[in-house]
Amino acid sequence: MNQWGTKRSVKRRYDLTADIYEARYAQEQETKYETALIGLSVRGAAVLDVGCGSGLLFKHVADEAAIVVGVDVSRKLLTLAKEKGKKHRNVFVVQGDADFLPFRHSVFSHVFVFTVLQNMPKPAQTLKQLQEVAKGDAFFVVSGLKAAIPVEEFGGFLEAAGLRVTSLVNNDVLRCYVVTCVRP
Repeated sequence: MNQWGTKRSVKRRYDLTADIYEARYAQEQETKYETALIGLSVRGAAVLDVGCGSGLLFKHVADEAAIVVGVDVSRKLLTLAKEKGKKHRNVFVVQGDADFLPFRHSVFSHVFVFTVLQNMPKPAQTLKQLQEVAKGDAFFVVSGLKAAIPVEEFGGFLEAAGLRVTSLVNNDVLRCYVVTCVRP
């Protein structure tokens, strides 16, 4: 399948399962968010949540962040995220492709990419695109589904994108690796 075919397939899958997304993934996502935010402050931050799904991360960061922008390819998931965003004055959602983001360069100080890379045809290129919209000293918090990406391959995506790992959580509680990175 070509790059666009892969992305269309992912979009269709999430549009079809939007109604059961939280029943299926909420507990795992909450655990990832709590793990990722240990020791990471978002006070005054410009946060980008790539692959925001139904907006579960918003409640964890919106009260401290200056702005939170959720991006997802699924229109149906974004409808759910928009409802969650209404609880906060600083949350916005945008339908978009992680490889072609509609933002100016050097905007975001914190970029969250939870369980997205295994859905992307060229994960290292996706991470490079995300760096374009991030400030030079931005934090990147990335997760990768263990069943889909071996840890060595996951680390290879991060390295190929020019990111330096500052922490990696790989425990039995999570079905994903949770990694915090910066630019060297």
